[in-house]
Parts: sequence; C-alpha cells; structure tokens
Amino acid sequence: MAELLSILYVAAFAASGIGISRAVFFREKPLVRIWLGLTAGLAMLLWFPALFSFALGFYLPAQLLGLLLACLLGAAGFFFSRKRSLSISPWRAELPFFIAGGALLAICLVLLSSHTIVPRDGALYVGQSTYGDLAMHLGFISSIATQGTFPPMYSICPDQAVNYPFLCESIGATIYLFGTSLRFATMLTASYAMLLVISGVYCFFQEWLGESRKSVFAMLLFFIGGGFGFWYFFDLLKDNPENLTRLFTAFYETPTNFVSYGLRWVNPIADMMIPQRALLFGWALLFPCLFLLHRAAIKRDESAFVPLGVLAGALPLVHTHSFLALGIVSGFYLMRSFARNEGKTQWLGFAKYLGIVLLLALPQLLLFTFRQSGGFLKFHFNWANASDNFFWFYIKNFGLIALLAPVAFLAANREDKGVVGGAVLIWLVAELIQFQPNPYDNNKLLFVAFAYACGLVGGWLFDARDRLARGAARNRLSVALLSAMVCAMLFLSGALTLGREYVSEYQLIDRDQVAAADYVKENAEPEATFLTYNNHNNCIAALTGRNIVCGSGSYLYFHGVEYSARERALPLLYELPEVYFDTLAEQYDIDYVFIGSSELANYSVDLGYFSQNFEVFYQNATVTIYRVK
Repeated sequence: MAELLSILYVAAFAASGIGISRAVFFREKPLVRIWLGLTAGLAMLLWFPALFSFALGFYLPAQLLGLLLACLLGAAGFFFSRKRSLSISPWRAELPFFIAGGALLAICLVLLSSHTIVPRDGALYVGQSTYGDLAMHLGFISSIATQGTFPPMYSICPDQAVNYPFLCESIGATIYLFGTSLRFATMLTASYAMLLVISGVYCFFQEWLGESRKSVFAMLLFFIGGGFGFWYFFDLLKDNPENLTRLFTAFYETPTNFVSYGLRWVNPIADMMIPQRALLFGWALLFPCLFLLHRAAIKRDESAFVPLGVLAGALPLVHTHSFLALGIVSGFYLMRSFARNEGKTQWLGFAKYLGIVLLLALPQLLLFTFRQSGGFLKFHFNWANASDNFFWFYIKNFGLIALLAPVAFLAANREDKGVVGGAVLIWLVAELIQFQPNPYDNNKLLFVAFAYACGLVGGWLFDARDRLARGAARNRLSVALLSAMVCAMLFLSGALTLGREYVSEYQLIDRDQVAAADYVKENAEPEATFLTYNNHNNCIAALTGRNIVCGSGSYLYFHGVEYSARERALPLLYELPEVYFDTLAEQYDIDYVFIGSSELANYSVDLGYFSQNFEVFYQNATVTIYRVK
C-alpha cells in the first residue's frame, strides 16, 4: 500500500508539471512538451516538500503541503493551456529515440535494481559501482526521514550541518516517510531522474543537431562511447587468457576505469548515474537548462530565458557542479552575444535570466554551498592524469572522439563552433582549477563538455558517412564495414564496462547486522546516538537513520567536515572505557554501544567492561548492542 501511495504521489507531481508545461511550452512538439513537463514535476518534487520542511520539519504535513502547491500550479497550467493536436506523425518521427532510449533506460533500471541493497538470505548486496557511495546516500535518506531535522544534519557526524547538495537525498526521504522500504524509496526517485536524463540528452542534441539519427547517435556516444581501453584487455591475450576474464571479475579493472593503466574516463551510466544521486538529479535538470539556453542564446528565442532562469535557480542544492557548468556556458554565450552585437532585446533576456538565477540561487550558495567549498579551490593542471603524456591520456581515454573532435570542429559551421565554445571554456576551467579535495571529481564538469564533443563528433560522422555513401554507391558493403569498425572502436569499451557492471555483486551488510538494524529501527529512539566503528558500510548509519559518533572519513573528508576528534575518540571508547567512557559518552551523547565484527576486528574491545556496566539491548550470533542510558 505504501508503495502504491508513493507512486501516486510522484505521479501527481509529474502530472502537475505537464499541466504547467502545457501552458508555458504550448508551441513545442509533444515529446519536448511532455519531457519539459516531467522535468518541472521533478523540480517541484525536489523543492516544494523541502520548502515547507524548512519551516515545519521533515514530516508528512510538509510533504502534503508541497504536493498541494504543485497540484494547484498544475491545475492552473491545465486551465490556461492552449489545446494542440497530439497527432500520430510526430511520434513516428521519434521512433529511433524510443528504441535506443528505451534500451538505455532498460540498462539503467536493470543495474539500479541489481545494485541497490538487494536482499538475499538476510544480507544486503550491491554492485561494484554502488559498494562505495550507496551506504552514504542510504544514511542521508533514512536519517532525514527518521529524525525530521531540516536542513539535515550529518548522522555520521552529529551536530554538523549538511553542506552537501541534499535535495537529491530529501526526495528519497519523502518516499521513505510514506512507509516504503529504503530500497524502494531509493529506486523510485532514481528511476524518475534516469528517464529524464536520457530524454534530456536526446532532446538537447535534437535541438542542436536537428536530425533524429544524429541525435540518437550522439546520445549513444555520450552514454556508451569510450576510448581505447579495450585494447589493454585484448593485448597479449594469447599469452595470458585471464587478461580478458579479469575484466568481469576484478574490482575496478575495466576499459573505462583502471587507474594503474591511466584509464579514468568512466562510463556515465555505470559509474555516475547509478551510484551518484546528486549528479543524477543534477543532470535531470541540467539538460533541460542546456536545451533552453540553446534555444534562447543560439536561436534567439527570448521567451526561453524565464523558464531557463527558474530551472537554473533550482540547481545549486541539487548538484553544484551542474550549476557551475551551466554558468560557464551561459557566461560564454553572453560574451558571444556582446561580441556579435546581437542587440538590446537579447541582452535584456540575459539580464532577466541572471536576475531570476540570483534571486533563487544566491540564498542556496550563501547558506550552504560556499560553506562547504570555500576552502577547496586551488590550481591543479592536467585533471586526473598521473602517468601519461597530456595528449595521449585523452586519446586513450576518449579514443576516436578525441581524434575526431578537432576535425569535426574545423569542419563545423560558424554557429556550431559558437555552440561548443562554452564546452571548451568548461574544459579549460576544469583542467586548471580543482573544486573539491579529490581532483578526479572535476569529471562532473568535464562530462558536460564531453556531451558537446559527442554532439559535434556524432553529427560530423553522419555527414562523412553520407558523403562516402554518395561516392561509393556501387560498393555499399565497404561503407557498412567501415561504419561497423568505427562503431566497434567507439562503443566497445563502454559496452564491456556495462557488462562487467551487470555481473558484479558484493555483500554490503551481512545478515546479522541487517537483523540488528531492523531491531534498532523498531525499538531505538529516532535521535539516538550509537558508538560504532567508522566503516563506510555501517548498518546503523545506512539503514536505521540513527546517529553514530563518527562515520567514514571517505565521506566526511570529501565533504569538508572536521571529524578528527571524533575519530580519535573511537579507540579510546572501545579499548579504554574505564578511563575515557564516562567523559566521552557525555561529550558525544552516546546512547548505545554497538559491538560487531568490524569493531572486534579493528579494536581490542574491553568486552568485560561493557557486559558488567550496561544492559544488553540486542544480541545475535555476531552483534551485541548495549544500552548506555
């Protein structure tokens, strides 16, 4: 029942967005109008419950008020919309997209399902790409819904406000609040965003390239295209047959992600959209923004500036990197407009766009984003390349896309060169400035530039193929064979990576810890604090929504959170409790002590002290939890 109500809740936001789109984008063809409507629905689902939660706390009344506001706006949109015929012919023209986009969505949903805490024999399993970050996202979702504090605090470092873009987590917490499983809440919201990302990439390319076949091919390049990494696995295969089989068994040894070989350009489905919720929801809003920006700045449709400003203003607390990338492209297009002297009407449109963005985004930036990222910025050249020549690094990571991009750029007309200019600027910025502790994370900017490269190369390849086909009309087989070879080099690395991701499976949390977490969810106070080891796959933090004294540094460090004192306290609390426990337990407000396999493996736990001084709250074969208060 909870799952059905959740689906209806999300569907109501989606329908409201379509109502708004009918009024605002009534001139668009059906596919674009529905896609932009679903985007508006997602933006409202992200923001409206959150806005009421700032005032009321993260409880059901805030979620229902958010729904009511969305429905009122959607009803107004339907009421003031203009009727348009939904003829069959436009849908037939989009058949290539429905086939290719449907296949991509199926891949995403299969991986999402197999990678999101799959229950088996009492334990929870994930895939390769979700083994690291998923537990953090689950902890955010469960703690926001369980504790009701909004803006949220870090449950893995209590009393620290979350500066990470948390709306990607609160949208899952909304569904979890209805009583669904944590797995369902995570998957339902991510599925909605995946549909929009795939549709958005296609619609953006179609707006730019014009032809459906070019747009579909560019979309496939973006989601599956890869470099020459496959060669490392086929090379010397005769001497070492395991050189290929390890691709499907080793941890992160794939043609798109093998650090020791300098392969760092990951597959966007396997390594970005599946494990990284902030990026997933950010892209769901970013590509509509790029679509509207192209319409406004390149095609000079001033009516696109206002909806663009609204969507762009919603981005900072969804995904900061997407907001920054959009700002760089927008800035380039503004400078291009001044250089071409496009006139006051166009500049007024940019001014409206900027004004709306500042009004909506500035409070987010000042209150949250700058507090996290202020100390991260530094000069860093050559992104994540640690072992190769600068040019060879990109050639082997991008393959034919890197080799053909300069050719396609030289062959492009003036307008297309202006389109990709913003992407070149993104690339320069990301190659010179590091925006977070891990330089690798600049790929969240670089992927936006990569999308433009895919559009440029994809369009040129079709033009080149058409010229060859006209010149070799008597030998179509040679053109088909050449096309197949080019596609093999473009898509083989990405396809192999997706195959590896499909067969990957790792246990995230064992059955005893899952059972302990279930008991805690039913019997411990929502705001209780547990003493545990700071492993990343911590069952209390991920599954129960309760606080722990200190979480994994692999999460906290990269969020800019100071946690060193809490981390130093953990061994003192477990190993020397007679000396330190009373003082530190009061300091960190500890309610329960969790002793399981990770605690016993990493500390010389004074078991006698805990058994003599505290009552057992829960116990099974490998886990004991003591109640302190």
